[in-house]
Amino acid sequence: MDFVTVDRNTPLLLPVDMRDWVAEDDPVHFILEAVDRVDLSAFKVKRTRAGKSQYPPRMLLALLIYSYSHGLFGSRRIERATYRDVCVRYLTGDTHPDHDTICAFRRENHAAFTVCFLEALLLVRELKLGTVAIDGTHLRTNLSKDRNVTYERAQQLETRLSADIEALCTQAEQADNTDVDEHLPAEIARRQSLREQMDAAPANKPT
Repeated sequence: MDFVTVDRNTPLLLPVDMRDWVAEDDPVHFILEAVDRVDLSAFKVKRTRAGKSQYPPRMLLALLIYSYSHGLFGSRRIERATYRDVCVRYLTGDTHPDHDTICAFRRENHAAFTVCFLEALLLVRELKLGTVAIDGTHLRTNLSKDRNVTYERAQQLETRLSADIEALCTQAEQADNTDVDEHLPAEIARRQSLREQMDAAPANKPT
């Protein structure tokens, strides 16, 4: 019987294009498109020592919006997603901001973050980019009834979204205050060590 060859050790011959791994209708595209149009002048930019670059506020904003819309609130979980989640790796350009950076960005820019979060969601709607779900609020921008929404209804939607965003920020803060590092212990984190632990396990069983 022939089986598909699964080779995890041979390096890929051609560079990976991460765009091929993300579906065309994935919300990550809608969020990135909207965030590109948001004015981020109110965000704080730290003066860093020479040689140390910081992550772009636009990328961190998109990372938080995408993560919160997918139920990822703790900064440690978001950091791990930059390694494990293909869409998040695409969003960050395969960079990996640590949890302290993610948490500090939200805390230090809370007011600007909530304003830009709302603006990005409304842009998703206005630009007919797709559907983004935030805490049960769906922005289906390609429906004709949305194109004819009244001013009063638009104000109601904006108010509701603002409340939802504030609730998400509160949930994120709570997650960061209670989150713990769930990484494997250092002594078994590497594959070789884990293999040795597993090989030794039968010998340690009581007879």
